[in-house]
Amino acid sequence: MKEILKHSFEAVSLLTTNNGMLDVTIVPAFNQPDWIIPSSLILSVDALDEHIWTYLWQQQEVVVFHLLSSEQVPDKIIVLEGNTAAHRMALQTAGELRQRQVRISEVKDGELPEQYHADNLSHNDAKKAKNSDNKTVEATGENPTGGEIDYVKERFQENVVQSYLFQTVIIDSIPYLVPDLDKIAHQLVDLDS
Repeated sequence: MKEILKHSFEAVSLLTTNNGMLDVTIVPAFNQPDWIIPSSLILSVDALDEHIWTYLWQQQEVVVFHLLSSEQVPDKIIVLEGNTAAHRMALQTAGELRQRQVRISEVKDGELPEQYHADNLSHNDAKKAKNSDNKTVEATGENPTGGEIDYVKERFQENVVQSYLFQTVIIDSIPYLVPDLDKIAHQLVDLDS
């Protein structure tokens, strides 16, 4: 029987000048904290000054999520990698993208600032929903005919931050939104097909 040789293990920190750092891109957003996304997910940043719902990128139609109001003029579209080629998506925004390296220890969990908390219905009073009879009703959560209103179900909505919020993080005392890109892509692709 062979003798088991023990080796000595010297603890070496896994955090070096390259490890422990995140390469992120800060994307400007309207009526919500700016988004922070991994820079490695960005496939393309193209100039585009009109609101669109799908974008033709390398012979593939990509669904678009809007980070600004319909009254604002966009100036760029950012194509992001998805879990599959079909779930690639694009963000439409205006303003400068900021890239930076952030030390993991600098990223703190946070709460969505109060000014961004909106009732799903309060700032959408003008929005209408359809009941099961396909009649238009006010989006109050109550349906006079008793059918369920799709609008009130917990689902993705571009103008309701909580429907796609993954987490709020604080870096240098500034809140950023980490979006649930997977949920957005799946919802947009499902709506588009």
